[in-house]
Amino acid sequence: MIETKIKGEYIQLNQFLKKENIVMSGGEAKMLIASGTVFVNDVEAFEIRKKLRNGDRVRIEDVGEYLIQAEE
Repeated sequence: MIETKIKGEYIQLNQFLKKENIVMSGGEAKMLIASGTVFVNDVEAFEIRKKLRNGDRVRIEDVGEYLIQAEE
């Protein structure tokens, strides 16, 4: 599992995917989320702007698993 730091209270799922260089654009993020391969806390994610908060886990099939951690 890869730990990733965020600034602030949350990061949106599409922004997270770009931040981690999983996708290069918002359009790619939208397509990846729509493909049904993105899970947040073991629940399939379809909300493009889903808020990810400290402690959330994001799993992307064939990519990896990430743990969201807030910077202090």
